[in-house]
Amino acid sequence: MVEAVASSPSRSGAKSKLYPSADAALKGVVADDQIVAVGGFGLCGIPEALILALRDSGVKGLTAISNNAGVDGFGLGQLLSTRQIRKMISSYVGENKEFERQYLSGELELEFNPQGTLAERLRAGGAGIPAFFTRTGYGTIVAEGKETREFDGFNYVMETALKADVSLVKAWKADTAGNLIYRKTARNFNPAVATAGKVCIAEAEIIVEVGELDPDQIHTPGIYVDRLVHNPHPEKRIENRTVTGGTR
Repeated sequence: MVEAVASSPSRSGAKSKLYPSADAALKGVVADDQIVAVGGFGLCGIPEALILALRDSGVKGLTAISNNAGVDGFGLGQLLSTRQIRKMISSYVGENKEFERQYLSGELELEFNPQGTLAERLRAGGAGIPAFFTRTGYGTIVAEGKETREFDGFNYVMETALKADVSLVKAWKADTAGNLIYRKTARNFNPAVATAGKVCIAEAEIIVEVGELDPDQIHTPGIYVDRLVHNPHPEKRIENRTVTGGTR
């Protein structure tokens, strides 16, 4: 394990990207009216410490790109409660009552995306692809106001890439150079979110020295990651607990 000392050299001689806290990692990076992309799927794989630090930073007027909006009082739901988010670009928001209230009252802007389209828009943003065509959403309100074309007898709608000022992601394991490994469901949106931001800040449960990760197992190369935070004991709250079987 590695001590959290910001910008200190590691044993390999490379400059460490590790910061002593989530607050320190956000300092000088986040600001009002930014676009912030946040990894995770439901409550799985969300950067819990970084979201809390973002709330405590007091920045406001944010546009948040995330598959979902957390739940009341947890995840991005914390930033909705404090009214720091102005607009959400999301796929699924059905578990958040405060989100529902703000949206229906006109207090919160919302840009809905089919889930696969949202993932591809983020991936395109990180890959330098300005736009792409997809059959998903053609003929629905999703396609309203967008360019459409026909290819090989099928109709497609053009979707533009998503890019963020700051990306916040959650990894299972990392090294001090910022190479990241995700675990299971947490791998869904985090890799695309990591590449879509001008600045990427990651939190990880386990952090090791450079050279201790198997290169073939790395999901996000460290070149995409600017800052790193150690969060060894995330809450990992269960969104909907389901119990089967058992006895009376």
